[in-house]
Amino acid sequence: MQNLLFDFISKYISLNEDEKEAIVSLNIFHTVKKGTILLEEGQKSNEGYFVLKGCIRVYYIKEGDEQTTEFYTEMEGLTPNCVLTKEPSEYAVAAIEDSVVAISNPGMEEEIFAKFPKFETLCRVLSEELVAKQQINFDDFKTSSPEQRYITMMEKRPDLIQRVPQHQLASYLGVKPQSLSRLR
Repeated sequence: MQNLLFDFISKYISLNEDEKEAIVSLNIFHTVKKGTILLEEGQKSNEGYFVLKGCIRVYYIKEGDEQTTEFYTEMEGLTPNCVLTKEPSEYAVAAIEDSVVAISNPGMEEEIFAKFPKFETLCRVLSEELVAKQQINFDDFKTSSPEQRYITMMEKRPDLIQRVPQHQLASYLGVKPQSLSRLR
């Protein structure tokens, strides 16, 4: 699994053997089973997640219903807001497939940044890309009809149709499961 991460990183920076060994020594690679809750609503955490294989989702519980706001699949990362705010999480994070996830925390990151400063540059670039992507997705969601959201998802993330339960997809698109059936 570490080679998947190294291949991804190599798109941004080159790694020497010492840098690769430093990453492996952090023991960040974890296998999680489908249904595993990585972060519960109301829980404090300092862990960030990077999906090497599988799919995790972010969801809120509003009036007893789960409302999915995002899916993270291969080579996508998530740092929950609670890591930055040090407050309890407002949402939950769960694996919806058996997954392999790199789990890190700010202490690990500081250690690796001190030894290898180019990792800080890598994280900054990835953070900038993520913020830009999330802004585009948010704008698309706010300005699109449910039908257009479905079409956009089919264009940009068609794998979700096969990987994600229909009720979670419907929630992600902001529609009821019956409406998703009609959109299909």
